[in-house]
Amino acid sequence: MSHHLIVLPDDTAQPILDAINGAKSALNIRMFLFTDEALLKAVIAAKQRGVKVRVMLNPARRSGESENEESRKTLEAAGVEVRDSNPKFDLTHQKSMVVDGQIGFVESLNWEPKDLTETRDYAIVTTHKLETQQMVDCFDADWEHEDFSPHPESRLLWCPDNGRPRMAAFIDAAKHSLWVQNERYQDTVIIERLVRAASRGVKIHILAKPPHSLKAEKLIEGVGGLRILQDVGAKVHTMKHLKLHAKMMLADGKHAIVGSINLAPGSFDGRRELAIETDHAATIKRLEKIARSDWELSHRLDLSDEGLLKDLQKRELSPDKLVLDGSAPAGKKHKDKG
Repeated sequence: MSHHLIVLPDDTAQPILDAINGAKSALNIRMFLFTDEALLKAVIAAKQRGVKVRVMLNPARRSGESENEESRKTLEAAGVEVRDSNPKFDLTHQKSMVVDGQIGFVESLNWEPKDLTETRDYAIVTTHKLETQQMVDCFDADWEHEDFSPHPESRLLWCPDNGRPRMAAFIDAAKHSLWVQNERYQDTVIIERLVRAASRGVKIHILAKPPHSLKAEKLIEGVGGLRILQDVGAKVHTMKHLKLHAKMMLADGKHAIVGSINLAPGSFDGRRELAIETDHAATIKRLEKIARSDWELSHRLDLSDEGLLKDLQKRELSPDKLVLDGSAPAGKKHKDKG
């Protein structure tokens, strides 16, 4: 199996641009957000030299905001085939590309300037035949609004098909260490698995976004999940040098999952998402190096009542539903164990 890791922003967009510029026959691109001008120009240039280019875009966020509209118009004006993603999904959050049916890119990053220059993100490039074929098969199915069934021997994780059970099994298999980078910790099944891992002695290092970055309606799940994990001994930090957008899990320095899946019920149950599991030695070695470096440049997330109140003030979010700062019953206030 051949896998290769791309780290953003360290590696820049150049490896993706090189792949697009090297395409000879076909490009299948699926993006939640596609606004980067350099990538748009490269895709259009591929179309102009005779490559069959198909682009599948998420039509709008849950709020109704459509950030891909200008890019859609630009691509269509150049003759590129563009379609909305399958309406059976609440959102298509998958970020991927397949070049000539042979090279697959499984990404956490959107093709927008911020994700290419300001955020910690990853992509795994695969040339494994079953994986690239599954990516094309799913693209074709969603393009035509037809059903798709993941191959049981593929190391791809698809939501809403098999993402949660595959990720739960990954956590269950961890023996010594778990490094987790994700924006959201809201899915009770995954939190349960992480709690059980901690209880059997697995050392868990979690990078998360601070609570004030959550949507108001997700505060209870988001804060509750992180507090539970901290209470059972997981170390919970937030990044200082970059914004966190990655979705990565590394177990025992031997296995990893990278992709678009947030650890939230919506991602597992209602969205089209894609991630990939890898044990490729060079990929794992670099992932662990980046994870440890990011940890050294992070700081502990203060999840005490006082810390949460201070953090939520940054966006004037109401703490009422979290029962903080004196509104909790006597003796039940959360203490940050560090």
